[in-house]
Amino acid sequence: MAFRSFEDLEVWKKACALAVKTCRTVDGCRNFGFKDQMTRSSLSIASNIAEGAERDSKAEFVRFLNIAKGSAAELRTQLYIAEASKIISSAEAQELIAEVKELSRMMQGLVRSIRRPSI
Repeated sequence: MAFRSFEDLEVWKKACALAVKTCRTVDGCRNFGFKDQMTRSSLSIASNIAEGAERDSKAEFVRFLNIAKGSAAELRTQLYIAEASKIISSAEAQELIAEVKELSRMMQGLVRSIRRPSI
């Protein structure tokens, strides 16, 4: 797991792209509380990956990756509710849900690689 900065991490890049896509998807939403919550949870994923990567310990990085995974679960829940409430289309919701699931798998893989003992 060699990287110079969080900007080098593919998982961080994908999390940023997901945040942008989420913000654009809910941009026209009139339910401002819901829109704000979805935006916050999407931004939290990339932000926590970055914050954890900048910490000085593997344990802290893992802790922040787990926080980011929690934010991903929060966003996924909000996407299901947004779809059911017709706030966003089913196609938009399902596309974003698939991306969030992939991002969660990537973060879990990174956690496993960080916890793997060094040889």
